[in-house]
Amino acid sequence: QVQLVESGGGLAQAGGSLRLSCAASGRTFSIYSMGWYRRSPGKEREFVASILWSAVGTYYADSVKGRFTISRDNAKNTVYLQMNSLKPEDTGIYYCKAVLGSGGDYWGQGTQVTVSS
Repeated sequence: QVQLVESGGGLAQAGGSLRLSCAASGRTFSIYSMGWYRRSPGKEREFVASILWSAVGTYYADSVKGRFTISRDNAKNTVYLQMNSLKPEDTGIYYCKAVLGSGGDYWGQGTQVTVSS
């Protein structure tokens, strides 16, 4: 199994920045990719960004391209989401997800991000 713990959420003003972290533990050697998803008020959970764990590759939702950056530190088994130029519509619960090479996946408990206008 893989355990995921998110941190770094909070309150920011529009135009501001926040950095989310997701620390993985357990069978981290089996991770294929890690990503961030969010559930905004009144909406379904949606993809935000993902990164390959052992290769070069990052992917972003159109809504966050140019504003958010996903990165990883394999030595710390941690993935980050740097969020700049925040907008009120970025408000939501942000979840970390690990996808295993076997196809299984694990989710973190989520961290709240609130952007005020």
